[in-house]
Amino acid sequence: MKAKACLSFLLFLAVFVLIFVLWHMDDLEFQPKVKSTIIMPRVSTDPDMNRSFCTFQPLSLKDALEERLILNSTAWPETPLLPAPISLEQTSDPAHSTFTILPGRKGRQWHVGDQLEVMIQTSDFQGRPKKSGGDFLLARLHNLKLEAGVVGQVVDHLNGSYSAVFSLLWEGDAQVEVTLVHPGEAISVLNRLNREQPDRIYFKSLFRSGSLSETTLCDVCLRPTQQPQCNYTDLRTGEPWFCYKPKSLSCDTRINHYMGGSKENLLNANEDKLFQRGVNLKVSIQASGPATVTVLPQKEGQLKVKSRTVTSGPSGYYYQGVWRALGGTTVREFNESAISQCLKGKAVHMNGDSTVRQWFEFLNAALPDLKEFDLHSPKQAGPYISLDYANNILLTSRFHGPPIRIVVVSTSELRYIANELDGLIGGPNTVVIFGIWAHFGTFPMEIYIRRLQSIRRAVVRLLDRAPDTLVVIRTGNPKDLNLFVSLTNSDWHSLQCNKVLRAMFKGLNVHLIDAWEMTLAHHLPHNLHPPPPIIKNMINHLLSYICPVKGS
Repeated sequence: MKAKACLSFLLFLAVFVLIFVLWHMDDLEFQPKVKSTIIMPRVSTDPDMNRSFCTFQPLSLKDALEERLILNSTAWPETPLLPAPISLEQTSDPAHSTFTILPGRKGRQWHVGDQLEVMIQTSDFQGRPKKSGGDFLLARLHNLKLEAGVVGQVVDHLNGSYSAVFSLLWEGDAQVEVTLVHPGEAISVLNRLNREQPDRIYFKSLFRSGSLSETTLCDVCLRPTQQPQCNYTDLRTGEPWFCYKPKSLSCDTRINHYMGGSKENLLNANEDKLFQRGVNLKVSIQASGPATVTVLPQKEGQLKVKSRTVTSGPSGYYYQGVWRALGGTTVREFNESAISQCLKGKAVHMNGDSTVRQWFEFLNAALPDLKEFDLHSPKQAGPYISLDYANNILLTSRFHGPPIRIVVVSTSELRYIANELDGLIGGPNTVVIFGIWAHFGTFPMEIYIRRLQSIRRAVVRLLDRAPDTLVVIRTGNPKDLNLFVSLTNSDWHSLQCNKVLRAMFKGLNVHLIDAWEMTLAHHLPHNLHPPPPIIKNMINHLLSYICPVKGS
């Protein structure tokens, strides 16, 4: 009997251990050894709304470590918490803030190749100097007559003062321009919204079978309810996407994807005041003295300005309206004939958002022999295909996978960039272009990081099988801001996405076109879709990668 009792106890213990292991599988140290790369969202039932209801469990220890390192390296300086409710009077006021041009090494004399340093002091609405950092500032040096411009590198000293450093790259006058995009307190609000309200832009799908149809909410992750969910996580990339299951239809009857709308009244009256056009939303800061310097010719033997490093220096500048890259490749101008000759025999595949579609549209308009096929696709969503049969030029453009905020897209046309890249053979006559940023402005940065990780894996596979494939990545750009755009697609979030993008693809044989600096350095107003002169310069830069000057 004792033996039988002992055996029963051991059997019970074994079952208990098995249940414990299965229940706590996520927490065990050996879990990262699982080879699967699928990353599944995990919905938290924690009622504490200071935390996001959407948390993630990476199955790769390497990816999790990289995510943490990137988040740490791109962390924004924290702004001290103000007593609730937030008082506008204690936040940075561009009207009371100033910048001052500091003397150079030889007093007030500067030459081409020198650096110009500007000190910025922020003050609140009562004129009191700020004692903490965290404001989002942009700086530009420009000369409208010369159509010249370059971006300044802003450094936050975390005490209310900031530095902006400019490379002096042309002779003549150079005017400093400093802009407060958001006070630090506004950044704190945006950060909180991305954690607590990632579904403030919400998505829907139509389900239909015969005469029955139903529409439900969809997203990267959904708020916990009693309603079952349909799991549309991509089996190859692990990209998560979910919809609430229709009451009367199966998950297989989903036929489209679209943006359902946006939530309102996300801020209280005091927080609303942090996003006022003409007051503290993308407003210029004035100089306390001269705002312009005269740049003298480069002195003999003076070192030339080198290309940007990982952390500092401009990627290029405008002169006479033409973008000149600093390092990488020599950018030259392409007319219609030169574009056609450069792309002859090439297949150019573009993937991403509408800012990538702009490039497709520009090339379509620039080449009269390039004919677009009518695929009866939605005008904004695509996909698009153009062909110049005589010159053997193929151009394609396709939107990235969800989230997509544009028109209704058929589920059969929802394609993730990584899967599209895996479908390419590649080679010396293949050009791959992608840009993905504008539709991620409401989400925690982890979601964007994971999307880029899956794309990078596909890029690595493509370059492994076809090392001479040209891969070009378009960064995000600043845009016109109002309250709604600030809360759903702010320049701050776009800048953070650019930092992540650079970190993610550092060291790979890919080329970046810095749409951020090419927009910011130009004299034309910011726009989500930059105007034609900026797009033309971007296309010149792209074509200079495809057809580089020999020896450059």
